[in-house]
Amino acid sequence: MLHLQHSATLAMAVSTIITLKFLSLFSFLLLLSISGVSSHSHQNAVRGTIPPTCKRIECPNHDVIEMGDGYEIRHYNNSTVWKSTSSIQDISLVQATRTGFRSLFDYIQGNNDWKQKIEMTAPVITEVSPSKSSFVVSFLVPKENQANPPPAKGLHVQRWKNVYVAARQFGGYVNDSNVEVEASALLASIAGTDWSGAIDKSHRDGHASVYTVAQYNDPLEYDNRVNEIWLLFEMESERHAM
Repeated sequence: MLHLQHSATLAMAVSTIITLKFLSLFSFLLLLSISGVSSHSHQNAVRGTIPPTCKRIECPNHDVIEMGDGYEIRHYNNSTVWKSTSSIQDISLVQATRTGFRSLFDYIQGNNDWKQKIEMTAPVITEVSPSKSSFVVSFLVPKENQANPPPAKGLHVQRWKNVYVAARQFGGYVNDSNVEVEASALLASIAGTDWSGAIDKSHRDGHASVYTVAQYNDPLEYDNRVNEIWLLFEMESERHAM
């Protein structure tokens, strides 16, 4: 009897560990449903902070070109590859990101044409076009899968070539209000700089979304949260597929 009880307890413990591991991966969905509900939503990220997530899982490589007052200019190299949803029509960034991430989560769990599981990465990004109420959600493809990512219905690949980003970090949970505030602050901080013209030109030419929201953390990480607003742009004579 004791042996049976011990076996049952061990089985329950193993089942619990597996469940917790699954929930940790799936927890981005929870983040998108509880965003901004705690006092931690007002915490600030320190500029230049390396997101804690990037010490555990793969994040995209980039070079820092300039650290400005309220912004950082980065260059993302040619190995930055994303798996992206089609355009999602919604009035809420939070809801659109939840919808998009559900498809991407299914994809990395093996719901693709090759039935291949893929490692989790960070960040999950959402390209925002407010005037169209349109959002595209993307997952960073791990380096080992970048040469030939498994295809899947409703998803496509974005391969960045020499993409420049003006970035602004902020803490807490992402919600529909604070992303607009942070995006406005980033635009104000780069106004009048040498980068402003290149950003404006990329937007006029239709080579970039209005702004992009990058989310790095597991929702159960209440402290030291790092989110970012990105303004993607190109330098003259350089073009990338968007």
